[in-house]
Amino acid sequence: HALRGIAVLIATQPNARLHALATMVALLLSVLLRIDRSEWLWILLMIFMVWIAESINTSLEFLADSITTEIRPSLRDSKDVAATSVLLAASLAILVGGIILVPKLWIVARGIFQAPEL
Repeated sequence: HALRGIAVLIATQPNARLHALATMVALLLSVLLRIDRSEWLWILLMIFMVWIAESINTSLEFLADSITTEIRPSLRDSKDVAATSVLLAASLAILVGGIILVPKLWIVARGIFQAPEL
C-alpha cells in the first residue's frame, strides 16, 4: 500500500513531481559536492520532511474531496492549513539546502571561472 501511495502521489500531484525533481537535484549535488555526514543528515531530513508534509496534505485533500464537492469553509480551511505545512517544509528545505550547498557551489564556481595565473 505504501508504494502505491507514492505512485498515486507522483501521478496525481504536480507539486510532488516538482519535489521529486528537487530531491534528485539535491541528492546529485550532495554527492558531487561531497558533503559531510552531518550535512547529509540535514539534507535527508529536509527531503523526507517535505515528502511527509506533501503526503499528509494530499491525503487530507483526497479525504475532503471525497466528503463533498461543494465548497465548505471548514474543509477549505483544512486544505489550506495542510498546504501551508508543505510550504513551510519546502521553504525550510530550500534554506537548509542553500546553507549547505551554495558555499560549496561558490567554491567550485570560483575555481572554474578564476583567471589562470601567468
